[in-house]
Amino acid sequence: METISWDDFAKVELRVGRIIVARVFAEARKPAYVLEVDFGPEIGVKKSSAQLTNLYQPEELVGRLVVAVINFPKKQIGPLMSECLVTGFHNEKGEVTLCVPDQSVPLGAKLL
Repeated sequence: METISWDDFAKVELRVGRIIVARVFAEARKPAYVLEVDFGPEIGVKKSSAQLTNLYQPEELVGRLVVAVINFPKKQIGPLMSECLVTGFHNEKGEVTLCVPDQSVPLGAKLL
């Protein structure tokens, strides 16, 4: 495991957002959803592609809080320009589970 400095970690903008749109990403090579995540008035809405199809249906994602990196460069994924990286963990089967706050926090709140 590589060690990083606190200053390196502080550069990563991990923010809380609420999924407002989740739809099947039909053009993706691997099964995925297109997510639109609202990070509040200061940051706004950003799009992302997320491989969550094994454990989540689009309709159950809408309204959920998520943690995402918002300061990576935009990335073209097929026809989608991904603007953030929604975070998660692989379970024992390799399926992605979302990284989420366990209490209500304001949209755009930064992970400390």
